[in-house]
Amino acid sequence: MNIRPYTHEDEKQVIQLWVDCGLVVSSNNPLLDIQRKLLVNPEWFLIGQVGDRVVATCMVGYEGHRGWINYLAVSPGSQRKGLASLMMARAEELLRSAGCPKINLQVRATNDKVVKFYMQIGFQVEEVLSMGKRLKADTPNPYA
Repeated sequence: MNIRPYTHEDEKQVIQLWVDCGLVVSSNNPLLDIQRKLLVNPEWFLIGQVGDRVVATCMVGYEGHRGWINYLAVSPGSQRKGLASLMMARAEELLRSAGCPKINLQVRATNDKVVKFYMQIGFQVEEVLSMGKRLKADTPNPYA
């Protein structure tokens, strides 16, 4: 798998991958999420490619205090082959090189398979409450 930054040509495959992986929900418009990421460290929007197919994604963020992982996804047909671990290794490499001391991420509490994956690569469940406040309503999500 070749890991490289996102390009606009990837858009359709990336959104389909996220739909296939169940990452698209009504409150998040994936097209807007892509556009927003491209405004901040666009080179940290990672694509895993095999041949001409996008098989993995990972949005990496860092604001100077904590690193964040969003949209880690691997195509259902390519899962359990170590691709998510490769994507996370590259994300960690980027964050370490930026001086990031810690990575945070959010997982739906019901997604046991993903929680188990993150625990296997060294993440721990922390006793914190995730809170959010929407500042702007997204446009209707045609993918959810």
